[in-house]
Amino acid sequence: MSNNEEKGVALNFLAGVGIGAIIGAGIALLFAPKSGTETRDDIKNAMHELSKSTEDLRNKSAEIVESAKARVQETINRRRIGEESEEA
Repeated sequence: MSNNEEKGVALNFLAGVGIGAIIGAGIALLFAPKSGTETRDDIKNAMHELSKSTEDLRNKSAEIVESAKARVQETINRRRIGEESEEA
């Protein structure tokens, strides 16, 4: 399995864990014996955490994309250098 595939698998796994945690938290909130105000506060906090998790996931995805772009550019440059040396 290549490095890119491993990162993709890890990213998908983390996204799945995050989504599962959010769903679990939502179910727990719905079944918790709390007042409406407490439940609304919990939902607001959960949404804040979701927003933070989504931002973290977006940043990690951007890092992976930038890394992949750099490797592609490096490969292109090496091939160009190889073609230039063959022409000489």
